[in-house]
Order: sequence, then C-alpha cells, then structure tokens
Amino acid sequence: MSDFVYDLIGLAAGVLFILALKGLSHPRTARRGNLLGALGAGIATVVVFFHGDIKNLGWILGAIAVGTIIGVPAARKVQMTQMPQLVALFNGVGGGAAALVAIVEYQIEGKDAPTAFLIFTVFTVVVGCVSFSGSIVTFLKLQELMTTRPVVFPGGRFVIAATLAAVLGTSVWVVVALGTTPLLVVAGFSLAFGILFVLPVGGADVPIVISLLNAFTGLTVAASGYVLNSTLLIIAGTLVGASGTILTRMMADAMGRSLFGTLFGAFTAKPQDSSSAVENRPVRSGSPDDVAILLNYARRVVIVPGFGLAVAQAQHTVRELADLMISKGIDVAYGIHPVAGRMPGHMNVLLAEANIPYDQLVEMEEVNPTFGQTDVAIVIGANDVVNPAAQTSPGCPIYGMPILEVSHAGNVIFLKRSMRPGFAGIENELLYDPKTMLLFGDAKASLTKVVSALKAL
Repeated sequence: MSDFVYDLIGLAAGVLFILALKGLSHPRTARRGNLLGALGAGIATVVVFFHGDIKNLGWILGAIAVGTIIGVPAARKVQMTQMPQLVALFNGVGGGAAALVAIVEYQIEGKDAPTAFLIFTVFTVVVGCVSFSGSIVTFLKLQELMTTRPVVFPGGRFVIAATLAAVLGTSVWVVVALGTTPLLVVAGFSLAFGILFVLPVGGADVPIVISLLNAFTGLTVAASGYVLNSTLLIIAGTLVGASGTILTRMMADAMGRSLFGTLFGAFTAKPQDSSSAVENRPVRSGSPDDVAILLNYARRVVIVPGFGLAVAQAQHTVRELADLMISKGIDVAYGIHPVAGRMPGHMNVLLAEANIPYDQLVEMEEVNPTFGQTDVAIVIGANDVVNPAAQTSPGCPIYGMPILEVSHAGNVIFLKRSMRPGFAGIENELLYDPKTMLLFGDAKASLTKVVSALKAL
C-alpha cells in the first residue's frame, strides 16, 4: 500500500473519530457515535497490516487475540453500575500500553535519536505511567476495594511535590545522559506520582479525575504518535486529549470548584465533627402505601435518580411509576445532576434504557427554580447531589458543589437501603428534616409496591 493511500485511509479514520465525538455529545446520537468511533478504530488497526514491513506478526496477532478474548466478554457482561470502573481500567491500560511502546522504541532508536524524539518519549512514559497507576486507584475507589474518602497523611503535599520533582529531574537525566535505566527510573517515579496524585481525591470527585486521566491518556497517545511517526495516532490522541480536557473543565465547573481544589482540596479541608451519634437520630420512615397516597394528591413530582437506582436496576419500574402518575394528570420530570452516578451521562444512559422520553429529563439549572412549586421530590439512591451540606458546611468535601435543591419541595421521599452516607461519606441533614419520608429497602422492590398501591387508589 502506497503512503498516499495509507494517509488517505488514516484521514478517513480521523474523520470518523471526529464524527464519533459529535455523536457522543447527545443521548439521541450516542449509539451511532459509538459505532462510528469503533469503525474508525477498526480501520486504523487493520490498515497498519498493509503498510510497510510488518515484523513479529505472530506476536501481534496473538496480542490482538488475547485482547479480544478479554475485552469483548468484559464489555458485554459489565453492569451499568460497573461501567465507570471499566472505563477507568481501559483508560489506564491505554496509558500503560503507550508508555511500554515508548520504552521499547527508545531501546531501538534512543542512542541515535534527536532531542525532540527523546523529549516526546519521556513525556509518553511519564504521562502514560501516571494515567495507568492513577486509573488503578480510581478503579479501587469506585469498586470500594479501598476507602472512597480522601487519603491524606502528614506532609502529604510535600511528598507529592518531591515525587513530582523526582519525575522532572530524572526526565532531564534521560534526555541528557541517555540509557534505559534512567528511563525505567522515570517510569517508577511516575507510577508513584500517579498513585499519590489520586489518593487525596474524595469519592464525589472521582468522576472528574477519570475524565482528567482520560485526557492524559489521549496526550500520551498523541506523543507516542510522534515517537512512532504515526499521524493517525497524533490525530486520535489529540482528539481524546482535547475532549477529555474540555469535559474535565465542564465537570469541575458543575462541581462548583477549581480543578486544583478538586485534586488537592483534601489537604486544606477542615476536619468534620463526628462526635455526635447522628445514626441514632430519629427519622420519619413510611410505607409504600404512605408514598402512594402522597403521590396521588400531588400536582407536580420531580424524580431524582442516583447510583442506587442503577444498583437496583429500577429504571423500568421508575418509568412505570412515572407513566402511572402522568395518566393521573400529575406533572412529572426527572432532575438530572451533571455528575449523578459515577460518571458523566450515567443517569441519562440508564434512563434511556427504559425509553424514558428525553424531554422529561431536566438539567439541574432548569429544574432547581421549579422545586418551590414541586409537591413531591422522589430521591432514588442519590445522596451527595442533593445534600445541603454542599451549601451550608464550609470545609466538607462537597462544599461549593451545586446541588439539586430538593429541600425546597413540599415533601421529600428518599428511597434508601440504609442510613449509610453517600459516596463522599458525608451525612445528609435532609434525611432528618420533618418533611422528609424515608422508604427503606431495595429501590426496585419498593417502587414496585408503590406502583401497586397507587394503582389501587
């Protein structure tokens, strides 16, 4: 295959990547965008086999086979509640792979390579390793295999700064002195920095870090494109890096804080007073019949979905309840927080599975002014995104984050399994408000009982 044809096919793949990003910007076109991106990636992979002299073909095909055997079942079987963990893992693997490729390429070309090649190689190794180890920590937090609270220790900020200085110093060492050993030392320090970089981030902010690490991986791929002299990698990596950076900025704005505050705010946060046994405070719990009666006499109801809804797989039951209320003349809307769930768009995708009309999904900025005229707000498995502490408790991990102001509704119904705090580990004072009714149990089972009780009225 001639260079011209190869570049032309690469350009077509790049166009498909751009169209994929455009499609992914809206739920209605997200599926098509995903398919276009997969098509572009497939073309970009296959065309390499018809250009230039391919060596170690058996190893390459074997690696593809192993990746397919692992990746396809993982993607097909993963639950919606575990999708953020899968994204974090795949993102980390991408960064790690780019770093390994750069190290191998350095062993082949490093001694006689120009300075620019060395700089891009070191950049690929550093950012790729940071993305890999940081993504592993985000996976552990999301999977709750480690604490979701910020992990800080005395002198932590100085340890992070010293590790970053070591990364930069050894990077210069590689460019000046050359040698595989210095590059491996850089990789080790970068892996350590990736871990330290993510540990201080609290659970509510993990989605932002996932987006940031995704941008890091994109930049790594773009830099490796220069190392491997691949225009297609540069295009794909730049697109991922740019879109990830924009998404990170948008999410940080949605959380109401700077990116620096998101990453390192735990070092300056005030300790929370846990001396009072809040778990022993009385709450008002109700039955499905109580909830049905309250809904039957409502004129407007706003449903606020959260991660608990995804865990219970209750989206179809929610749709059934909403349709029943609409048939009774009740105005129903879904209040969607930008970072509800574990990743951007999590709730939109979940509700789309139940074919809930998009015009019923109302973004936070639009729904908040209407809570004062809302008779009942139903919070299903959400906690942090409705927690008034974000507005009233300076120093807490979510302070400053815009929330869905369900406290302004006439009545609030919380569907919860227990009194356990949300992912950020912050107690929600709204649970103890006299106008709040708690319906304990599995969300799907509870909603099914509410639907039956409402039909009987």
